[in-house]
Amino acid sequence: MSASGSACSQNKETAKSQGHDASAVDGPHNDWKFREPYQIHTNDGFTSVHEGGCHCGKVRYQICREKPLKAKFCHCGTCRRIHGAPFQHAAIFNKSDINFLRGHHDLRWYDSSEKTTRHKLPCKVSCAHCGSLIMDEGRKMILLFPGGLDDAAVGRAWGAECHMFYADRAVDINDGLPKWAGMQGQSELIADSPAEAVKKRKREVEEEESAKKREGEGMVLRDGTVRGSE
Repeated sequence: MSASGSACSQNKETAKSQGHDASAVDGPHNDWKFREPYQIHTNDGFTSVHEGGCHCGKVRYQICREKPLKAKFCHCGTCRRIHGAPFQHAAIFNKSDINFLRGHHDLRWYDSSEKTTRHKLPCKVSCAHCGSLIMDEGRKMILLFPGGLDDAAVGRAWGAECHMFYADRAVDINDGLPKWAGMQGQSELIADSPAEAVKKRKREVEEEESAKKREGEGMVLRDGTVRGSE
């Protein structure tokens, strides 16, 4: 059994010893309740720094990290439609950085790629009662939505490092941040992106195109070495 599977089994046994009904614990369909990011932290190793929750209050959570690993604004059509907003503000955390105080069994999922409510990663996570979006759950990380934090000033402090899919934007935002037409680092910088960022991206694209050209001419091998120097 893997380490995650062993931890899941231990957490299930703990839940049953605390009086939880076996029907809500046993079986693979209940495994998600006992794995990060949904497992309840009962030890002293989790120190809450921030708290937040949904609109109706059924879902409450804590965050143990002062700041996210990264934060971004996404303007893609999917995020705009699902959030009903001009863009999405997402703060990236480890799955172990969140602890649900209550309501982690009152969540629902939405897989936007297949348009189903199955718990298939990556997916949107929201309160099943009021519909408030809590986060995106990825395969390794979570993208928390700062709008759910109790202290709005914290969300402001988690400023995004860039805009993504800005070519699909519904509003113009002249904040001086890098603005990628599509995915960060995989598309063009547009609009009012900082001059240095634009120059850097231009150099990267030119280097990539030059490398492809040299490879096509047989001057550079696929491992990056120059023919004749290997």
